[in-house]
Amino acid sequence: MKIEHIAIYTKDLEMAKDFFTRYFGATANELYHNPRTGFRSYFLSFGGDRRLEIMSSPGLKDADGDHLRIGVNHIAFSVGSKETVDALTYQLKSDGYRVVSGPRITGDGYYESCVEVFENNLIEITV
Repeated sequence: MKIEHIAIYTKDLEMAKDFFTRYFGATANELYHNPRTGFRSYFLSFGGDRRLEIMSSPGLKDADGDHLRIGVNHIAFSVGSKETVDALTYQLKSDGYRVVSGPRITGDGYYESCVEVFENNLIEITV
């Protein structure tokens, strides 16, 4: 068994697509649009069978920004090296995103950082 994909809602679908393609090398499929409901989505591929669905629909409510909440907390991307973790973290910071933690070695031995990106979503960048 495997996880087929993870999906997140966003108010700004094109901005989210641009974020993941720019910083994480995602490839987007063609936009899906249901004109009856207003639902729109892209599937983003990260090589192999790793996919993220980003979705938008009329009437979405803002997240409260509290990261200590029940539900999905973050999405983690393995970028292959400490140097890439550092470089991507600092690139995101210089582009105005808030670094929540790291880069650092965690108590359980991972080298990672955590960055708050669009709409209060957390992205973990790890080796």
